[in-house]
Amino acid sequence: MALAYTRALLKISGEALGGEKGSGLDFHVVEAFAEEIKAVHALGVRLALVVGGGNIIRGATASREGLDRVSADYMGMLATVINALALQDVLEKIGVDTRVMTAIRMESLAEPYIRRRAIRHLEKGRLIIFAAGTGNPFFSTDTAGVLRALEMEAEVILKATNVDGVFTGPTYQNSSVTTCASDASGNLLAMRRESSIGVSPGRRSAPAIRARTRARFHANATERGLK
Repeated sequence: MALAYTRALLKISGEALGGEKGSGLDFHVVEAFAEEIKAVHALGVRLALVVGGGNIIRGATASREGLDRVSADYMGMLATVINALALQDVLEKIGVDTRVMTAIRMESLAEPYIRRRAIRHLEKGRLIIFAAGTGNPFFSTDTAGVLRALEMEAEVILKATNVDGVFTGPTYQNSSVTTCASDASGNLLAMRRESSIGVSPGRRSAPAIRARTRARFHANATERGLK
């Protein structure tokens, strides 16, 4: 059966890697993530990841506590690199050839992001983890995910985070925001949260890819309206 998507970008929240606490790194959860990612990659999907850093530090939150916003955002970018390196290590231990590419140059740890090189990695069957966001303060890792997806010519963006829709503002500790039912073109927004892994039922802090995500890639392309 044909794959519905052959090139995809997956956005993973930092909190997801923190397990039930949503902070730090829960390596049981990281290992579970890696196994699910390996299963999708083994289907032949050219897969890239963007990881957040909210399990370590969130720039916007740190700035509200008194840190300079630019400095806080750069700290958040470094947190995404920590998560990316952890995920890379676990993936490579289970046989997934993985490259970490950062928007901020740090050649001792990872490759600098170069679009043509990233595309070449995908063509060679390597999995890419994009880290350090866009490399600029004031932009979220969700923005980085969309940007990298466009640059990689991904056919779909999957979001394994604790946000299950598109909202009128930031949802973190903000109960006043509302869900947007459609975009500016009137198209229904069908973004749904994936089910949870390694957390208690109903908890939303560590959503992840499950078997039904793999099934989405197995789906017949014609049924999806793809050519």
